[in-house]
Amino acid sequence: MKDAAHVEKLLTKARTIAVVGAKDKQGHPVDGVGRYLIQAGFTVIPVHPKRQTVWGLRAYPTLTAISEPVDIVDLFRAPEYCPGHAREVLQLRTWPLLFWMQEGIANQEVQVILEDTPVTIVEDHCLLKFHKKISGSGHG
Repeated sequence: MKDAAHVEKLLTKARTIAVVGAKDKQGHPVDGVGRYLIQAGFTVIPVHPKRQTVWGLRAYPTLTAISEPVDIVDLFRAPEYCPGHAREVLQLRTWPLLFWMQEGIANQEVQVILEDTPVTIVEDHCLLKFHKKISGSGHG
């Protein structure tokens, strides 16, 4: 992570997180992270093309289907799908503070797509681990 202090500052401002690739299947990393974020007090918006609900919350098929502003787009998708989600971010009325690609996920094309926006890109880092580190949280 290039500028952890900047990311930490943005994360402390964030309240709403769209979790792309959300699914509530026990044992999957996305399930643990999603549940943690909910317990930590964030408004979590699941994004999945086929599921109607995840974690008891309404799920949206795409980022652009969400009507409220989102502070963080948290991606649990294979790297090759990330540029498509970055292009979706460009279509949002309000851009997120952070475009977060979870551990093991990185894609250079995302940098190019979002370079003319104020969106901060995080690659190959776990949002849960980062949040626990900066908050000293015992959640999860």
